[in-house]
Amino acid sequence: MDKGSDPRRLIRRDLLDTKPYAYVSPLEELSQGAGVPVEDIVKLDGNENPYGCSPRVRQALADFSYYHIYPDSEQRQLRKALESYVGVPSNRIVAGSGSDELIDLILRLFLEPGDRVVNCTPTFGIYSFSTETSGGKVIEVPRDGSFAVDVAGTAEAIRSNGAKLVFVASPNNPSGNTTPEGDIVQILRTGAVVVVDEAYYEFSGETVLHLADKYDNLIVLRTFSKWAGLAGLRVGYGLFPESLVGHLLRIKPPYNVNAAAQVAAVESLKDIDYLRRTVEAIVSERERMFNALSDVGFLAPYPSRANFILCRVSGEPAEVIHRRLRARGISVRYFDSPRLRDHLRFSVGKPEHTDALLAALRQI
Repeated sequence: MDKGSDPRRLIRRDLLDTKPYAYVSPLEELSQGAGVPVEDIVKLDGNENPYGCSPRVRQALADFSYYHIYPDSEQRQLRKALESYVGVPSNRIVAGSGSDELIDLILRLFLEPGDRVVNCTPTFGIYSFSTETSGGKVIEVPRDGSFAVDVAGTAEAIRSNGAKLVFVASPNNPSGNTTPEGDIVQILRTGAVVVVDEAYYEFSGETVLHLADKYDNLIVLRTFSKWAGLAGLRVGYGLFPESLVGHLLRIKPPYNVNAAAQVAAVESLKDIDYLRRTVEAIVSERERMFNALSDVGFLAPYPSRANFILCRVSGEPAEVIHRRLRARGISVRYFDSPRLRDHLRFSVGKPEHTDALLAALRQI
């Protein structure tokens, strides 16, 4: 091959060493690796809702007749339905193909090459991943020993670096703790755009959305992936200052939320009672799981307000425990990063999933 024609020479130099996002394995791969049928895999690695979507969603998807027609690019029906659910006018709502896409859109809207973004680590990996792929520079401010945000350090990092954006997940992934409203207010007062990711809001019941009436630099993100059981359909939404919505709608890909996702999200919002019951079941199981994991000698769980529990592992390396569980058909999350190498994260499943996990941990 003529080296002069190699297209790799034209790749953006700042992307050459970008690390890919560490996604969870699909069921089929887990099944093959463990020699366990797909239906017997205990999948506790992705924070999905084990009860799945509303039965009404399945029926609505089966009855929908217009998959051959492009969806509404302005998401009017979905945004109107969300207006009633979140109590925010539809002209302040933008939906995305998962909240991941909205994070990417926010970064593309604000960042010029080299602009700084503050990230409170350890946290959701997509913030740093998308910042780097957007040409921005990540400024990390470590959380403390209990995974609380270093508010003073975050404010100083914003000021000293001229950072345009800061991401705060609340509840935080992977630690499960929320950030107090007063801390968010202090960060908002720096003037940077503060993106509060409330992907697990339905499990915590805590929100800072009401602060948007006072602070025009607040963005709140949420998703249907967790509580509504729509992770596979990819639909999230953001609650934005009205002044930003028109710009976001102009730069987003057309038809970004597909027809099936819009149908499923709207139908989910018509079946709130069912979904709230599954959330209550998960929260109840979270408490039982926490108490049970506390009794496992080599695990120390952190209190969580989400649908997962982070545990510090002692005795054996966390990666070894992860591999041994996976060989038994139980998949949990291991993070190969300095702060988390001695930790495992367990998604909350059904009671029988917790029982299977505990049995395997006792064997180990």
